[in-house]
Amino acid sequence: MTRARPLSPVLAVLLIIVGVLAPLTASARDVTVFAASSLTDALADVGHAYEKASGEDVHFSFASSSTLARQIAEGAPADIYVSADQRWMDYVQKRDRIQTGSRIDLLANQLVLIAPRASRIDHVDLQPGVDLSALLGPGRLSVGNPMHVPAGIYAKQALTSLHAWTAVEHHLARAANVRAALALVALGASPLGIVYRTDAIASDKVEIVGTFPADSHKPVVYPAALTVHAGKHKAARDFFRFLQSPAASAIFKRHGFKIVHKSM
Repeated sequence: MTRARPLSPVLAVLLIIVGVLAPLTASARDVTVFAASSLTDALADVGHAYEKASGEDVHFSFASSSTLARQIAEGAPADIYVSADQRWMDYVQKRDRIQTGSRIDLLANQLVLIAPRASRIDHVDLQPGVDLSALLGPGRLSVGNPMHVPAGIYAKQALTSLHAWTAVEHHLARAANVRAALALVALGASPLGIVYRTDAIASDKVEIVGTFPADSHKPVVYPAALTVHAGKHKAARDFFRFLQSPAASAIFKRHGFKIVHKSM
């Protein structure tokens, strides 16, 4: 019979470390949330409140809903997805990347026209026939790219409804997301822009000069869902429930969002 050789001290220590860390690595995992850029400030505050109450860590990735949806469809490790429109949530659902039963409509928003704080434009009556091109002059209208950014898609719908799209479609500053569209106006690079109300009130460098009629575009609703990647990850489910709690709702309201779900 061959006697087993005793482990070297270094190898023994390494095996002990691996044995201790392996179960921790398998069970302990932070929550990752992919969310529309218009939720940046509000969700950051919600995340801080949750971390303080639970001790769990939450990480956010903010970008255009379309960019995030494509990343999730390609296997990006998000646990929760919050879109700024139904179209991109439908996109990931059709690709079996979300837990369909978890999908809810979380929040609602308004579409507004903004100008730099120092602008001479203080009010625009957003009714059929409005002439935005005259107000723009040689400048460009800042919007999320209407080809895929939800805020830009809503903007095109609204302008088309008001018979103003044809006059401005070749005079757009097409931004990668709604926060980029906001920044162009805040910096004075665009004389006017179309963003969500919550984005406008988050900046002291712009002012709302008009609110688009609610019936001029599809409702601005934010659906949310657990992803397939989340599986049965308890922390992800706990944070998803927290998003629907009275505490989170109070934070969202403070940032100007309307709550459309029933608090848990």
